[in-house]
Amino acid sequence: MGPQAVFGGCDHDPIRFQISSTPLISDVEALMRRSHFFNAQGLCAASAACCLGLCAALLDIAAPAKAAGTAPRPDSTGLMWTTVAGGTAHTCGVGVDNTLWCWGDNSYGQLGLGDTIDRLTPTQVGVDADWYMIHLGSNFSCADKLDHTLWCWGENASGQLGLGDTTNRLIPTGLGKGWDLVRTGGEHTCAIRLKRTLWCWGDNTYGQLGLGDTLERLSPTQVGSDADWSDAQVGDTHSCATRLGDTLFCWGNNADGQLGIGAFDAGRLIPTQVGGDTQWSDFQLGARHTCGIQGDDTLWCWGWNRHGQLGLGNKKRRSTPTQVGADTDWSKVPLGGDFSCAIKVDSTLWCWGNNRSGQLGLGDRTTRFTPTQVGADTDWKRVHQGTAHTCGVRDDDTLWCWGNNHDGQLGLGDTKRRLVPTLV
Repeated sequence: MGPQAVFGGCDHDPIRFQISSTPLISDVEALMRRSHFFNAQGLCAASAACCLGLCAALLDIAAPAKAAGTAPRPDSTGLMWTTVAGGTAHTCGVGVDNTLWCWGDNSYGQLGLGDTIDRLTPTQVGVDADWYMIHLGSNFSCADKLDHTLWCWGENASGQLGLGDTTNRLIPTGLGKGWDLVRTGGEHTCAIRLKRTLWCWGDNTYGQLGLGDTLERLSPTQVGSDADWSDAQVGDTHSCATRLGDTLFCWGNNADGQLGIGAFDAGRLIPTQVGGDTQWSDFQLGARHTCGIQGDDTLWCWGWNRHGQLGLGNKKRRSTPTQVGADTDWSKVPLGGDFSCAIKVDSTLWCWGNNRSGQLGLGDRTTRFTPTQVGADTDWKRVHQGTAHTCGVRDDDTLWCWGNNHDGQLGLGDTKRRLVPTLV
């Protein structure tokens, strides 16, 4: 991991990020898109005139990053990856050339290939080469393109595709322009538009859409009237989001304390602030638990803990954010169904929780109750989990997967589980 760069001014909090020795254009573009200093074309917005130093600095980084991101490096599939996502039993990833690939279970058309036939290896979705980010729900998929259009496909029984009906889709189907990011959960979806408004749709049995009721929505519906949302994440039946000041809000099911509001109860129907902290730099949702990283790089978890997925050394559930150990070097915290992983600032990978399918990547199927390092590698860039499998991208853009493989979701050409990270 390279030096840390800090940019501030323009009445915004400082933008802090790590510059790797060989940054990818996707990393730079992601920062540019979330910095609010750039317009939809990736150019410095007029309102950001006072921040032209930031614009220039990011653009200077972007040029060598693009060159680094396109350098050829063969792997077992001949592909190089920027990001990956996992659903219940399917996986999708975006290549460095912005092509989209999916594999695994396809019972509902969630692979976007126009049929319902499972795939055991990465298979390209269409021919477009302008995909940006992919997120997977239980049996559906959503992705946004570089032009800020949003596309969804797969199961739609609860309207989670946002297309105004409950008909499944076998290929990516558009929801229009103006979207900045999308997040998918069990059977509901939330997304943030470029104007920083928050929208949710799909299943709402527990109020997970944040709309003050429990009625499902078949199309995107705005959550409140605030226009300062910066990020959102979605679990099975609860949702969380941060505002521009890094305050964290959660809503939906709270039977296991997953909202972090100090109670085990039916939940909340509207966004409710989690404590008084204003330094949440990253957060993720599992099926029924939540974890987040604060500004001092400490790790905190809460919610369901039957399998030790909170990393606290026991099975006791928590209803408020509880610090995991004493380390102050956590960077990212991706979560699976009932297990957790996190990446430290030194790019080491640590996992804990349910390990019945080997999804922790530790060479066995033994549950862990505290963070345990996965191998000795120090080059993990991104990791994402499904219900019981894990995939990660390393600094060399290679993709590695492990855990449950009943439907070929590891992309290895078979249905045999793997207990350690295996090159795709």
